[in-house]
Amino acid sequence: MRIGEAAAAAGMTPRALRYYEQQGLVTARRAPSGHRVYDAEDIRRLRAVRELRDAGLTVGDVRAFAHLLPTMPPGGVPELAPRGGDPERCSTVETVARRRLADLDARIERLSRLRARLAARLGEPGTGAPEPAAPGAPAGPAEPPTALRAGADSGPLFRLDTLPAPAPAQARPPAPAQSPTPTPTPAPTPPRRPALRA
Repeated sequence: MRIGEAAAAAGMTPRALRYYEQQGLVTARRAPSGHRVYDAEDIRRLRAVRELRDAGLTVGDVRAFAHLLPTMPPGGVPELAPRGGDPERCSTVETVARRRLADLDARIERLSRLRARLAARLGEPGTGAPEPAAPGAPAGPAEPPTALRAGADSGPLFRLDTLPAPAPAQARPPAPAQSPTPTPTPAPTPPRRPALRA
C-alpha cells in the first residue's frame, strides 16, 4: 500500500510516517515507479511506535529498542514490561521506560515549584510566601542553570527572583530657557498728505 493508505491504517499522518522512517523506525520498500510501499508488518510496527509515543516515550527512547519492535505483541503494546515474555525485550524496554518516568517525575517537580513561586508572586490564595533561601546559601538561583529548562519539549523557564533590577531613573537636565519669540512690530504708516485744491 502507498504512504497515504499506510498512514491512515497506522493512525497517523503521512508526515509522521515519513519522520519515523527518517528515524529508522520503519523502512519502506520502493515500487518500480519509485513510490514508497508498505505491508502489514510495517503497519503493525508503526502502530506499536504510535502506542509507545502515546505512553510518554520519546522517539529517541523508541529508537533505543527499535530492533525489538518486531517482537512486540501483534495486538498492540498493553504493557511496557510484560512478565513472562522475552527477558531481553522486557529488560531493555523496562529500563528505557523507567528512565523516562524518572525524567517526567523530575520535570513535574520542577514545574510544580516554579508554578508555586509564580502563584505566590501573583498573590493566589493558599500559595504562601515564596520559598526562603536556606541559611548561608549563596545568592542567586537555587537550581543549577541546567535545571532552568524543563526538558526538550518545553521552552525556557524564567525565574522572577533573578531578573535584573531596573536601572534607576536619571533626572533629565533642565531644558535651556528659551527667550520668547519677538513679535514683529508693524512698520509705521506714512502720514497722509492733504489733497491740494485748485
